This record gives sequence, structure tokens and C-alpha cells, in this order.
Amino acid sequence: MVEAAKAFGRLSKLPGGRWVFSRILVRKAPYFGTVRPSVRVVERGHAEVALPKRRAVENHIGTFHVIAVCNGLEAAMGLLAEATVPASMRWIPKGMQVAYVAKGKTDLLCVADSDPDDWHTPGDVPVQVKAVDTEGTVVVEGTITVYVSERPSDR
Repeated sequence: MVEAAKAFGRLSKLPGGRWVFSRILVRKAPYFGTVRPSVRVVERGHAEVALPKRRAVENHIGTFHVIAVCNGLEAAMGLLAEATVPASMRWIPKGMQVAYVAKGKTDLLCVADSDPDDWHTPGDVPVQVKAVDTEGTVVVEGTITVYVSERPSDR
């Protein structure tokens, strides 16, 4: 499913192309629209999504609500998965474990990383995720476990 990476590569070269790709992401998975993701990088084993800090994603103390951050982390993981999983395989998120290590006081960059070789056999694939603020401080970090299985053959 490297089509996601190819599409991003083509669109990101055009004026406004990243914005268009980000809107396509929200169209495919509407819930991600709640955090207004801006896709920055999509490639095998790596993806980055920027999240703007705004009132709609704040908690009662005025920092990024951790569930909004997790939404951005899952968006980055999903883009990584689409860019990495072989055409003969499919994927679905299985679980997420995160630690809140600092307050999110600024815009965030959600980063997902995984070894592309892990996606070729059925089973659990760990995707390392982190959200980093504009000063380089990690705000949330953790692992999203993705279950990879063989795509059923057409009958």
C-alpha cells in the first residue's frame, strides 16, 4: 500500500499539496478532523503529522488534551501503516500505550516510527510514537500495537 507515500510525494511538491493531502486524510477518517492534522511526512517506516494548539483541543488547564494528542499519534501511525504494509497484507490498530511526560503548551508534531521489515509477516507490529512541542520537548510518548494479517484473496 505504498500508494499513500506515492500520493503524498506527488502532492507535497505542488503548492498547497500538503494541505490537500491532509484534507484527504480527514475525508477518509473523519475523526482525525477534530485535531486539524497537517501531514508533514509519509514514507515507509516513518510519518509526521503537525497539530495546531487551539481552544478546541485544550483541557481545563489550557494545555493539549492528551486524547487529542493520541488522535494525532494515531493519524501518524495510520499513515505510516498505509505507506509500509505490503499489498498482500492488511493492518488494524490493536492497542495504544502512552505516557504523558510533559504539558503540551504549543503546537505539536506527532511522529510515528517502525521497522518496515516487521510488516511482512502476520502478527503484532510495534509502532513507536511521540508528540514533540515546538521547543523539542517530548510531551507524549508510547507504542501503538498494530495487528498485521494476510489480505484475503478475492473469490
